[in-house]
Amino acid sequence: MIQLPANANVIVMHEAISFRNGIDGTAGIARAVLQREPMDGAFFVFRNKLWHMLRILYYDGSGFWLCTKRLSTGRFSCWPAGDGTAPCSPLMVRELQILIWGGDPYNLPVPASLS
Repeated sequence: MIQLPANANVIVMHEAISFRNGIDGTAGIARAVLQREPMDGAFFVFRNKLWHMLRILYYDGSGFWLCTKRLSTGRFSCWPAGDGTAPCSPLMVRELQILIWGGDPYNLPVPASLS
């Protein structure tokens, strides 16, 4: 897996995409739907229609990474929904790490250093 720096820019798309898209198709979604440049170094996170797979698109300066996680059981039931005004929203790296493992990134205790 790609190492996620603590200060990484993470963008999560609220709606599902087709995972038949490869790198070029997924980068095209980032450009057309999310209105973001996929080569800017952000981690773009997508889910499939059945809610059991996620993909992360990342450009490391020399090429794209397209990582897929499929849960063996269950679904990503706590996918970020946003406020309905934008197709995507930012996530903190620790929220993404919880999401990757099938957890709920919004029901985490706040670290003492942030409270």
